[in-house]
Amino acid sequence: MTVKLFATTCGWIGGDLSNFLAGEKGRVVIPVPSYLIEHPKGRVLFDTGIHPDAQRDVRGRIGKKADTFDVTFRPGEEIKARLESLNVDPGSIKFIINSHLHWDHTGGNALIPNATMVIQKREWEAGKLPEKIEANSFDPKDYDLGHRLLQVEGEHDLFGDGSVVTIPTYGHTPGHQSLKVKLASGDVIMTADACYMRKTLEDLHLPTIFEDAEEMRESLKALRKLQANGARIFFGHDPEFWKSVPQAPLQIT
Repeated sequence: MTVKLFATTCGWIGGDLSNFLAGEKGRVVIPVPSYLIEHPKGRVLFDTGIHPDAQRDVRGRIGKKADTFDVTFRPGEEIKARLESLNVDPGSIKFIINSHLHWDHTGGNALIPNATMVIQKREWEAGKLPEKIEANSFDPKDYDLGHRLLQVEGEHDLFGDGSVVTIPTYGHTPGHQSLKVKLASGDVIMTADACYMRKTLEDLHLPTIFEDAEEMRESLKALRKLQANGARIFFGHDPEFWKSVPQAPLQIT
């Protein structure tokens, strides 16, 4: 069995560094990653980036979040185009695993209508409650699109062979999840927003944007244990780390 992993950038977001590392000064421009996993039993996306409407009208797409974040997102960077550049038909994607329901992680779901959406049950439930939608800056137009749903609770082995496994990393949002992919070289953990930056993990340095600080710290400690056991950690939005990540069509090995 061969599992292949590819990384691509679906836009960039600029904002105050303190949003990502509380108390830090200055501004930062961060990548918006999406990952393609090629598995013998089907293709998987981990997160889908920003909706292409933001290429034309950022405020019209993300509303008041445009007061906080600058978006650089050009035609050809949306997930559909990224897949087509790899000669992958977006209609062939079997699963979208969304780390959580924020706009820069689910915005491309609309371009992958045939896939089953894999989401933590507690995240999906939060995304249906008005008070949780408001508290977490969710927008149902990003994710409530009629996809087939696979709601999971905690770890979920997608193909039953240990190669693609969801990892609960709650705290950033009520049901945030990261993803473990087993490559020939070992395990890779894509943390998404459970761990924005390398410094987040090394210093347990939280951002200012989260739902539950204590759950987030516990998730970071769990990620530290996985790292200590040999897993490679792919930080969610770290621009310096991202420079070292092979970009599609190169394969992560």
